[in-house]
Amino acid sequence: MSWTRRKPMETMTPAHEGRRLARTLSWPHLLALGVGAIVGTGILTLIGVGADRAGPAVLLSFAIAGAICACAALAYAELSTMMPAAGSAYSYSYAVLGEGVAWIVGWSLILEYSLVVSTVAVGWSGYAAPLLTAIGFPEALTQGPELGGLINLPAIFIIAVVAGLLMLGTHESARINSLLVLVKIATLTLFVAVALPAFDAQHLEPFMPFGFAKHMGPDGVERGVMAAAAIIFFAFYGFDAISTAAEEAKNPDRDLAIGIVGSLIVCTLIYVAVAAAAIGAMPFTRFADSPEPLALILREMGQGGVARIVAIAAVIALPTVLLGFLYGQSRIFLVMARDGFLPRSLARISRRGTPARITAVTALLVAIIAGVLPIDEIAALANAGTLIAFAAVGLCLIVLRRRAPDMKRPFRAPAAWFVGIGAMAGCAYLFVSLPMQTIIACGLWNAVGLIVYIAYGRARATAVLEAGG
Repeated sequence: MSWTRRKPMETMTPAHEGRRLARTLSWPHLLALGVGAIVGTGILTLIGVGADRAGPAVLLSFAIAGAICACAALAYAELSTMMPAAGSAYSYSYAVLGEGVAWIVGWSLILEYSLVVSTVAVGWSGYAAPLLTAIGFPEALTQGPELGGLINLPAIFIIAVVAGLLMLGTHESARINSLLVLVKIATLTLFVAVALPAFDAQHLEPFMPFGFAKHMGPDGVERGVMAAAAIIFFAFYGFDAISTAAEEAKNPDRDLAIGIVGSLIVCTLIYVAVAAAAIGAMPFTRFADSPEPLALILREMGQGGVARIVAIAAVIALPTVLLGFLYGQSRIFLVMARDGFLPRSLARISRRGTPARITAVTALLVAIIAGVLPIDEIAALANAGTLIAFAAVGLCLIVLRRRAPDMKRPFRAPAAWFVGIGAMAGCAYLFVSLPMQTIIACGLWNAVGLIVYIAYGRARATAVLEAGG
């Protein structure tokens, strides 16, 4: 039965030279790819959103979201070194859980990556638009129809720039990404250095004003530590993009684990430090509603110059998030095209060793979303798609430990059963902590996905497997 059939692990990486990606990335590139994808608009904006829902206990929300992601990261590290293929959670699910689950995971990853890239591109456009309109650029061309404009050209432009960079060469884009990541880390370090001396422990009282579990507040907003954690989770994922680089890692047995686990550790330390500095410097109620909480805190402290530096650096470094997720999405699309779920002609590799065709198609898709479609209401769907993928990876870890305990594992996740169950249970709890409209929309998205699988994907995948991949 096609729903349960599994793809042999040995066929994951194509043997034909013209279909294989070039191995050009070492562990510093992968570490920078992960940090670049993780640290983005989340830390710049979600501290305010999280504080509004959890109060000072947003620190606990960050810790919970980080712990769940840590379980998922360890599972990713083990599976990616066992199966160094570009498809990430989709490929692992295909080999371990079967084609039907793999399709759902792949469909969910399409949701995650497309919405993240589009949302970040629109966020970048929001910073760039005032500068453009000040020099006479038509305002109607800086925002989509849902905001009264015609098309968001800056968002489309930045997607095109990042896609062009990826098509130019993976190693070249990785070097530029590493430089921008250093700018980003230096900026957040500057914020902590300025804000932390103003730390006042009284700003942490009461620590948990809205309780722990998710509940509906009198103003119609869902509050509690777990409600904040479900939203803050957006600020942590991105390390999964590293697993999509498995086919391009020079030494996947070593480099993938360093990149995945290392990037999450680095980002968790950054997040906790920034959150503690923000909460300690000012009562959370004063920046909870702000779209730019870090800059607001700095201005309130009389550090307007530093606030401008943070804002400018954010604009410069924000494309690293686009690069990480657009990179990841193009690689997942590449593997789905190899498997027959997308036209196989898209799986061709250019002379520079990059999947130029699928990168261009991916960029076109997200550019349409960012340029003309309303995304504010559906951006939270990215969380739902990611949680499904992370839970599947946790399950793959446990199933493989039981099914093939003696199989070579270049990286072994410690306490595998705890890690796998922690990833699944944590993701399930965060999933039900999402707003109900998000859960319903996710269900509808996957219902559409099943129709597409039955009507289009199943027969083509069968033909590919019968032909030997």
